[in-house]
Amino acid sequence: MILTFDIGNTQISGGVFNGQNMVLQFRYGTSAGASSDELGVFLRSVLRENQLDPKQIKNIAYCSVVPSMNYPALGACIKYFDVEPLVIRAGIKTGLKLRYSNPKEIGADRIAAAIGAVTLVPGIDCIIVDMGTATTIDVITRQNEYRGGAILPGVNMSMHVLASGTAQLPVVEIVGPEKVCGTTTVGAIQSGLYYGTIGAVRELITRFTTESFGGRKPYVIGTGGFSHLFEKVGLFDRLVPNLVLSGLRIALELNT
Repeated sequence: MILTFDIGNTQISGGVFNGQNMVLQFRYGTSAGASSDELGVFLRSVLRENQLDPKQIKNIAYCSVVPSMNYPALGACIKYFDVEPLVIRAGIKTGLKLRYSNPKEIGADRIAAAIGAVTLVPGIDCIIVDMGTATTIDVITRQNEYRGGAILPGVNMSMHVLASGTAQLPVVEIVGPEKVCGTTTVGAIQSGLYYGTIGAVRELITRFTTESFGGRKPYVIGTGGFSHLFEKVGLFDRLVPNLVLSGLRIALELNT
């Protein structure tokens, strides 16, 4: 079996694959000061709690956007699974042509998502909208060229910045309000966050369609923890919650 995990700024999301089928998915809060022992014990425990034997893990792949977690993650894989993991970074085989000024600057999760996308919809222009701590929008052409994209604050980050940077605006629940025009402060914040995100993403998709695809309509894939909130507003052609984890599994195939 294959263990994959994505170390994000807020959470570590992970999955176990038996062949191409995901048999387990899990989440764990990211702690920048976590040790390899803490992470290794958690990974073994979550497998056992779901009736999976850690000894069945034969391959591991992970990506990280938290540099302080890179060494602990590597140590956890080696010490607790006796597996040298594949770490997603510029220079490995990805099946992508990275059209970026400095490929080393591309977030590893963005690379993994792009690998997953070109396998999911081969030979098709596509845009990935990954809604996590940050919202990233990435452009991949039908020739598997990764062109870059845009990064903006995620909806939850925007909410907390708004609350912490003002004297009277509260922390609110992130929801999709029925009415755009909020009649309470909470409702107004929720409307701004939700519909503001929709507007920003739509505008970027429109501009990428013109600039990168010459007006050809791309296939838009939604992923990330907050993407389900926007599933029914017409932003995405398809919602793929586990796109990054699937990309990690495919990266293993390309590099073994």
